[in-house]
Amino acid sequence: MLTLAQFGAGRIGQIHARNVAQNGRCRLKAIVDVNADAASALAGDTGAQVMTADQVFTDPEIGAVVIASATHTHAALIEQAAKAGKAIFCEKPIDLDSDRVAACLGVVAAAGVPLFVAFNRRFDPNFRVLHQRLCDGVIGDLEAVLITSVDPAPPPVDYIKTSGGLFRDMMIHDFDMVVWLLGERPVEVFAAGSCNVDPAIEAAGDIDTATVTLRTGSGRLAQIFNSRRSGYGYDQRIELHGSAGMLQASNWLEHSVTVATDQGVTGAKPMHFFLERYALAYKAELDTFIDAVADGAAPSPSGEDGRVALLLADAAAESLTANRPVNPGL
Repeated sequence: MLTLAQFGAGRIGQIHARNVAQNGRCRLKAIVDVNADAASALAGDTGAQVMTADQVFTDPEIGAVVIASATHTHAALIEQAAKAGKAIFCEKPIDLDSDRVAACLGVVAAAGVPLFVAFNRRFDPNFRVLHQRLCDGVIGDLEAVLITSVDPAPPPVDYIKTSGGLFRDMMIHDFDMVVWLLGERPVEVFAAGSCNVDPAIEAAGDIDTATVTLRTGSGRLAQIFNSRRSGYGYDQRIELHGSAGMLQASNWLEHSVTVATDQGVTGAKPMHFFLERYALAYKAELDTFIDAVADGAAPSPSGEDGRVALLLADAAAESLTANRPVNPGL
């Protein structure tokens, strides 16, 4: 049984810690957080104990760490864990700076430990079926990917100021999905964006609405639409167009009941936000990480996948500023 320690007791940390505690193939030994009250509460909820980082990295019983702390702590914790010989499960992104990410991955490679970057959308049951059908060739040769990813409402502006911007914080998930689905890396990125939701986001130096078009060397296209506001729930849809047809994954709804009257046909809204929408994906990615550690296999998504997604986000930000296509240098 794999024994883990977790860094971070915030919103996403609570999801991961409870999934670890409920998984019969692993054990959560420790919680580490700068907020002592949050660490104590989550440890109490999950049967873990509160420990310091030094205690975690020197504990021979702990074989792996989950890093779900603030983004600016990720790279340093990854490096410390790697040098201590621990397997690593890290929330995206590794860091907001691509040079820092490259240096961090060098430390991981030198240590020879597995690093799993938690792009949870790859593990959504519907998206996995979509990907498998694509790999099975049911729509022939893939030609275009269309992704819609819209939050129900924007986060607080204080979060926006430290998030790294819409491309690195929100759309980075979609960049990873694009590469996973296309099966090749884009060579051209063109971004357009504006502030349609909240003027305070613009004042903070960010955008809240964006489209990005990506092209691969073979001519495949992808288009991503992001907005910080829907008004009707968490909008998560993917379409794949191929030479022999189309694949489509639609929203998960609050329920499947429809009402049909002489006034029309109505149904439920999409699930409210990511915690509900991707609950099964969070559990599945943990199982995948445990499998990789047990089998000695290379984790996927990997640290390199995290670097690629960040470089695409960097290219989108550059494109938005320059108003021209940008080669991400992949």
